[in-house]
Amino acid sequence: MEGFCPFTWGAGVTGTPSNYRGQGFSPRGDKNRFVLPTAFRSAIREASGGQPILCLDKHHNFNCLVGFGLSRVDTFADVLDREEVNAIKQGTPFDRDTRSGQLYAYYDVGFDDSGRFILGDSIAEQAKITDALYFNGGGELITIWAPEELFKMDAGWDSAKAKCRALMSEAAAKAKRK
Repeated sequence: MEGFCPFTWGAGVTGTPSNYRGQGFSPRGDKNRFVLPTAFRSAIREASGGQPILCLDKHHNFNCLVGFGLSRVDTFADVLDREEVNAIKQGTPFDRDTRSGQLYAYYDVGFDDSGRFILGDSIAEQAKITDALYFNGGGELITIWAPEELFKMDAGWDSAKAKCRALMSEAAAKAKRK
């Protein structure tokens, strides 16, 4: 099939890589759950071989999480190769075992048909997440922010900050109507 690039790993699970776009906001709900926004559910499910699995990890530079589907895991060996080559070219140290441990230390989080999932305390604390999440599609991954941490970012993030504020206002208005 032209344009189809399957990734396979583990127990025969396949998925296609995704480009995530869009935004979303989720306050912490009942039973300590957040909601994966509709804009991302089908793409994550597709990228996870049809399974409702969101992979989460701490962003390597920003104080936020990254979310992606399982298909991205198959790119990790290429990422390691590329980073090692770059380190050699730049004459900087590279410990493949350490970097591999960082890449593969993501969390698998299941979500239901409504997108509800539980964010474990250990991953939430890494990005200072307390009572709300802002999701920002960014191509190969989704950045997932505690709004307070996003608002600390430089002007390059102004558009995301504005969207987050708007979505927060919508959520607050919706909560008042209940």
